[in-house]
Amino acid sequence: MDLTLTVPDELATRLRAVEARLPEILELGLREWLSSSPGYTGLGDLLETLARLPSPEEVLGLRPATQLQDRIEELLAKNCAGGLSAEKQWEWERYEYIEHLVRLAEVRAIQRQAQR
Repeated sequence: MDLTLTVPDELATRLRAVEARLPEILELGLREWLSSSPGYTGLGDLLETLARLPSPEEVLGLRPATQLQDRIEELLAKNCAGGLSAEKQWEWERYEYIEHLVRLAEVRAIQRQAQR
């Protein structure tokens, strides 16, 4: 697809330096922008909890916020009913990755408990 944009001169100068990678930059930017949508409510809290290096008990007690759990269940139902759009598939994959990180944290928490 050909696309024409009007951007400020300063931004145009910066974009010229990375012109060959503009599709990749736009993709990353779009994903980041979409991640700030209301559909991601609850992920920030979860990641902030992990970032503060909680105790093993706190890690093992982590549960998704109700709104986050509802969104995950909604995406799962849509996937089972006939598939997800590319945007929703990307959102689903992001949730899967976060779940993977939480599982890794839980394994580490169990290991830490066993060392006590």
